[in-house]
Amino acid sequence: MLADTAGVNRTGGYADKRIQYDAPGAVLELSGALKWLWRREGIPEVIVCIGTDRSTGDALGPVVGTNLSLARLHPIRILGTLEEPVHAANLADVIRSYPSILTSRVLAIDASLGKLTDVGNITASFGPLRPGAGVNKQLPAVGRYHLTGTVNVGGFMEFFVLQNTRLNLVMKMASCISEAFVHSLGLG
Repeated sequence: MLADTAGVNRTGGYADKRIQYDAPGAVLELSGALKWLWRREGIPEVIVCIGTDRSTGDALGPVVGTNLSLARLHPIRILGTLEEPVHAANLADVIRSYPSILTSRVLAIDASLGKLTDVGNITASFGPLRPGAGVNKQLPAVGRYHLTGTVNVGGFMEFFVLQNTRLNLVMKMASCISEAFVHSLGLG
């Protein structure tokens, strides 16, 4: 599922933090951006990693969810892994099954499409994530804050673009996000 990354600042005056996944010190910089989110809203109680493993470009969320599940971040609940993805077809059911998603500190993570110059950027933002907006789907907003990773170029034939996104890019971005998250909690 693709998040909306139109660049509109919906954060109540807080600018988004953008980090290029392969820049020197990217993990530490992203860890700092996550700490910036935690200072305002607190460490998340739930992480919802949105996407599907049936589309290479949309697998960013489930790969991050799997990585974080392996890190055993108890008591933080991780929803959305390669084994049990959270995607367009089941997002509403997941929210109904875990009503605490509506009241807890939730970090949402999703892939996005953007401009060519933005591919590889990981963006940390306040406010809910609007999953599916990049492919014109009407889905419930999720989270108090969110991360999006721009995995490819948008604007034309989004489903085809997602299917043809390099897995190497998705895996490296997921690794950066996962390492930064663990580091932001002082565990890495």
